Amino acid sequence: MKFAEVLIAAIRRSEIPLRFEPGAEEAVAKPVTEVLRAWLEAHEPPEARSEFDDGQKALIALLLDELNGSKDVPVG
Repeated sequence: MKFAEVLIAAIRRSEIPLRFEPGAEEAVAKPVTEVLRAWLEAHEPPEARSEFDDGQKALIALLLDELNGSKDVPVG
């Protein structure tokens, strides 16, 4: 399942009344996705100086791939 699908499903389950045109869920999801992207990128170490930094960079890269839809979100 793609991150966008997970986010849109959560928006649909929310109690936010979306009485807009078709595609309203995607319009709501876009700024949330942008904030999450900026938050993840802010935590990326500028240079990998240790194994921890290498791991953090790898995790952030994986999460960004899930965020942009190029990888599925693990389910389970």
